Amino acid sequence: MTSAPATLLDAALRGVLLALLFVLAVVLARDRPRLPAARAGVALTLGLGIQVIGATPLFEALVPRLWQAPLVAVSVGNAVLFWVFVQALFDDDFVLRPRHVIAWLAVAALAALNCAVVAGSASVLAPITLGLQRAVPLVFAVLAAMAAASQWRADLVEGRRRLRVFIVVTGVGYSIGMLVVRLASPRGQLSQLSATADAAMLLLIVAVVAWRMLRLAGSELFPAALGHVAIPVAAPDAPPGSIALANERMPPEEAATPAAAEPSPPPHPAPEPAPTPSPDAEPDPAEDRLAESLQRAMAVDRAYRSEDLSIASLAARLAVPEYRLRRLINQRLGHRNFNAFVNGFRLAEATAALADPLKRELPVLTIALTAGFQSIGPFNRAFKTATGLTPTEFRRQKLAES
Repeated sequence: MTSAPATLLDAALRGVLLALLFVLAVVLARDRPRLPAARAGVALTLGLGIQVIGATPLFEALVPRLWQAPLVAVSVGNAVLFWVFVQALFDDDFVLRPRHVIAWLAVAALAALNCAVVAGSASVLAPITLGLQRAVPLVFAVLAAMAAASQWRADLVEGRRRLRVFIVVTGVGYSIGMLVVRLASPRGQLSQLSATADAAMLLLIVAVVAWRMLRLAGSELFPAALGHVAIPVAAPDAPPGSIALANERMPPEEAATPAAAEPSPPPHPAPEPAPTPSPDAEPDPAEDRLAESLQRAMAVDRAYRSEDLSIASLAARLAVPEYRLRRLINQRLGHRNFNAFVNGFRLAEATAALADPLKRELPVLTIALTAGFQSIGPFNRAFKTATGLTPTEFRRQKLAES
């Protein structure tokens, strides 16, 4: 028999959690409605809201399984949405693909079938389908952790790096913990105590994530805009050591084209607008020296040509702590991801070579490998994203104009 205070506590926790999820969904949809990370976040918050309602002990006890099936489908599908959200949040180039939708539909259909038909039946398929459903949270929690870890070292936004760790650790821990609790529960249904604990734990996680996300500036958490990234030309009269070049993002038809491949060093890639320094801010000679060293290493020594260049190896080359180099590239130059920062130099050299009539016979693969790309696939994707054209189309267009 469930006590009234326990029921009231459970209802209060779920009410607060639903309200917080709603606020988070509204903020994400309002601030960055076109970004994949915001859309995935809205879908996940709505899915969690349905899960909160469907996991209520009274609802599970009184509502027929057939009617519970849609809510169970959404609840189990949240594991897929969590994986998609992690990818979108920590990869600025993330694109929602058919495989993401297919994965969610497959998991939701499996959960709905188990709830409406298989659970409690004598079907020989029951152990298989139920086993697959129980494996879903674990599989996608591991995939989410792998997706976050793959981008962690290259992330230059300090606040987002900390949020990344919290979301992955708590999200994976919550998924695995609730899987264990449901496996230990009769028919996979939560008791009043475990259901209330589930709501409290989820409320804590969502509250911290919402607080962190709302505290972070939009430019910290999300890219400023969608669209092609211009590859600008370094100003011929730019002072030595200066790496604060154009900050605008332009469509490919307006992007500047380098005039030659070899005579001048490759330009610094176009970042997002960097934060405007305070007029009262004191110049930092140490940071200025580091900026000059970075400019020399990248634009003169062409460190970007190294295939295995990382933030750690570049920091070691410049003899500075990694956090200082990360802060310089992010806060002073406005870049959010180290790999994108390096690829900007590689693309600048490649575009210069492709536009050079003297190199018209040089294979695109050779140009890509010389610039530091490890293979033609990543080069083609990065080039198309930056210019809107394939390397071959870009070369044909530029040579026709010369």
